[in-house]
Amino acid sequence: MTEHMSKLCRVAVAIGGFLIMMSIFLMIALALTLANFIDVSALANEAYLLVFMLGLLSIGVLDVIAGIALSRG
Repeated sequence: MTEHMSKLCRVAVAIGGFLIMMSIFLMIALALTLANFIDVSALANEAYLLVFMLGLLSIGVLDVIAGIALSRG
């Protein structure tokens, strides 16, 4: 990589790293749920579902922002 990387590319790389880390956490949680190591039925009330939905929405928005930044950089 060049030393003169634009700030937009640095932001896109940082967001991309965060998204990769979050996807690893989500895959681990899914694997633990499918293997019946954790029980997610306790978290199935409306308050927790709203938090999870907003978290996934924010990850999607960050993904779109990173894609736009990479396309312009």
